[in-house]
Amino acid sequence: MINYFTSIDNCVSKIDAPEKGCWINVVDPEPEEIALLRDEFHIDKEYIKSSLDDEESARIEKEDDQTFIIFDVPYAEREDDDIMYYTMPVGVVILHDYVVTISGKDNPVVQEFAQGVVKNVKTSFKTEFVLKMMFRMATRFLQYLKQIDKHSYNLEIRLRQSMKNKELVQLLGLEKSLVYFQTSLKSNNAMLEKTLRGKHLKLYEEDVELLEDVLIEMKQALEMTDIYTSVLSGTMDAFASVISNNLNISMKFLAALTIIISIPTIVFSFYGMNIGEQAGALPFGGTIWIPLALTVVLTGVVTWILYKKKMF
Repeated sequence: MINYFTSIDNCVSKIDAPEKGCWINVVDPEPEEIALLRDEFHIDKEYIKSSLDDEESARIEKEDDQTFIIFDVPYAEREDDDIMYYTMPVGVVILHDYVVTISGKDNPVVQEFAQGVVKNVKTSFKTEFVLKMMFRMATRFLQYLKQIDKHSYNLEIRLRQSMKNKELVQLLGLEKSLVYFQTSLKSNNAMLEKTLRGKHLKLYEEDVELLEDVLIEMKQALEMTDIYTSVLSGTMDAFASVISNNLNISMKFLAALTIIISIPTIVFSFYGMNIGEQAGALPFGGTIWIPLALTVVLTGVVTWILYKKKMF
């Protein structure tokens, strides 16, 4: 799908056909749309292929009159009544007359620009437009990180009340999301620092300040990701130790209970073979009360010993 946008009164609006200084947004293009990008706008086919590759990492490069930037954007996806966080690459091709964004699926950052949510945007100022999109992307990272921190805190409270596999799996999913964020933020930071040198993209004074702001936001997001990853990893290890300790306590209790239950079985097994005509084989074998009393006494003594050993 290909849509065209331009700035009207400092706000992005959709138009029917491309015009000079407009923004071209491409999402999950069909083969004929890819051919249109190659033939009409002369976009390198490798740029298109890299933008649609989910495993592509952030980078910037320039060839002839085309500057290609690819950066990772966070997005959230609901899976089995839970929200998982991932990252996806978005390719930006800066041409002489257009800015083209290419992605494999809709993402919230690009949607905000397409819907006119972001104000004071001019698509004709191509470098500024791309940097503002990067800044919005950096703030989305911070927003999702706060959501992850809040979600992990709620899961921790629920785990303290009842140890269930569901909460542990959700914590594991959040930890995996943080790893995705960490990897993407590192590559994004490397790409921004390379862009700041000004070799691949012409930067004016205002652009340099905006790019530095984007880099600060990215570094802050990376620091938060590192902190949350360490905290969540420690929490997972702590709960794993608690679960293992609870299992040991349960096994110790069951072992003690097994010993206590085995005492009546042993006593009555012995006396069960010496009742009636062979009552003289064991003392007081002719009556049920003596074995019963012996069982109660032995059970009480063993229970007291196990209690002193903190087996309960």
